[in-house]
Amino acid sequence: QVQLVESGGDLVQAGGSLRLSCAASGTIFSITNMFWYRQAPGKQRELVAGITSADITNYADSVKGRFTISRDNAKKTVYLQMNSLKPEDTATYYCNIWSGVAAYWGQGTQVTVSA
Repeated sequence: QVQLVESGGDLVQAGGSLRLSCAASGTIFSITNMFWYRQAPGKQRELVAGITSADITNYADSVKGRFTISRDNAKKTVYLQMNSLKPEDTATYYCNIWSGVAAYWGQGTQVTVSA
């Protein structure tokens, strides 16, 4: 059974940094795309960043220049480096990993940015 375990969420002051990690355990064949989403209270889940198997990345406009997504295929892990954090970045962050046959979600990690 595949599980995604996220870590790195915390309470941080505006302007600070955090690094989120999402590690997959279990057997996953041919991981392709990897994503980070976030969901703030009362809002819909939104795509934050994505990275393909060719290391092509894309970002939501709201985080461009501040967040960086990366991956370690050997560790089946995706990262999200978040710099210059703002209060509006406060949300539960979820990772999403695609394989050739299925997509998997993590349980979420809370990021809170105080003003």
